[in-house]
Amino acid sequence: MIAHPRVLSIAGTDPSGGAGIQADLKSIAANRGYGMAAVTALVAQNTQGVRSVFAPPASFLEEQLYAVSDDVTIDAVKIGMLFNAEIVEVVHHWLRDVAPPIVVIDPVMIATSGDRLLQEDTEAALRALLSAADLITPNTDELAALTQQPLPSSWEDALQLGQQLAHDKNTYVLVKGGHLTGVTVSDALVEPDGTFTQMEMPRVITHNTHGTGCSLSSALATNRARLGSWTNALDTSLRWMHSSLTHADVLEVGRGHGPISHMAELWSASGTISDVP
Repeated sequence: MIAHPRVLSIAGTDPSGGAGIQADLKSIAANRGYGMAAVTALVAQNTQGVRSVFAPPASFLEEQLYAVSDDVTIDAVKIGMLFNAEIVEVVHHWLRDVAPPIVVIDPVMIATSGDRLLQEDTEAALRALLSAADLITPNTDELAALTQQPLPSSWEDALQLGQQLAHDKNTYVLVKGGHLTGVTVSDALVEPDGTFTQMEMPRVITHNTHGTGCSLSSALATNRARLGSWTNALDTSLRWMHSSLTHADVLEVGRGHGPISHMAELWSASGTISDVP
């Protein structure tokens, strides 16, 4: 267990600050980690959607990764948007070479807005990369795509797909129920043998959910390094996410799906603002 883990995010950007590397760094800091970032793609997006994506040469990503790992002890890695196969291969090679102790992969394929963030011919390379993860955190759309099964219509269907993916990749999978319906949200930490730990939280009614996947995966990477177990990491991360969603509407950012309030707990505890309920 590490009091303030050094966590590297490998992901794309979001200039509106709600998703991608910007959200990752906020999540890591909010969960008591020290955040670092290697940029895979520059994304022109806001709360309403993605306008364009520019991926710098994969060789430059490689330089970023080794610039960090040659100098800093990395306690955990969170991997998000990778965009193309060449980028995936660079990340895969770096993981094999450096062997960071904790790897969380959020297989970013489709944004909340419905915009595609992964080239279609890259899915095979991404599936191969998943075996290098200690934890995979897909949403229901991504879970269906990665298992090549229909979109789950119930929690039981989603859980079954999560068990299939965990078995196939021999790793932990977080099955998330946020995209399903119900007054509560179920999340399950599925182990490679199919056993799982299920947790439930009251559903927060808000349209400000931009970047929830990025943010939760970063929190999990940080809290796993800080707390020493996936179960403790999940419990702490879900409680933080619930608070961040509860206070999301206060921010009033953008005219689409706004971001969560990553720092709500810290702001409330410090008493520096009066409008956090």
